Amino acid sequence: MRAKIYRPARTAMQSGKAKTRYWLLEFEQSAPREVEPLMGWTSSRDTRQQLRLKFDSKEEALAYAEKNGIEAQLFSEPTRRRRVVSYSDNFRFDRRGTWTH
Repeated sequence: MRAKIYRPARTAMQSGKAKTRYWLLEFEQSAPREVEPLMGWTSSRDTRQQLRLKFDSKEEALAYAEKNGIEAQLFSEPTRRRRVVSYSDNFRFDRRGTWTH
C-alpha cells in the first residue's frame, strides 16, 4: 500500500490561499480501472484511491503513515512567487514599459 503526501497548489481560478493550508495523504491506484460493459462507466475494485486524508502539518501526515504501515512518498511544497504591484506604479514617470492605454 503506497501513498503520496503533498500540499495542494491553488487553482488557476483562485487568487487567495484557500484550500492550500493543509497536507493531503492520497493512496496510489493499486488495481487498474476498467470499463463496465453494461453502462460504460469507468470503475475500479480499489476503493482506497477515493480516500483523501487532510492533516494540518506534514509531520502529522508522516506520523500517521508510519503508525499505520503505509509506504508514503513526500512531495515538496509548491514554490509561491508573489509580485507586489501597486496601482500607482502604472503612472510612474520612470516606468519601463510603454503606456498602452
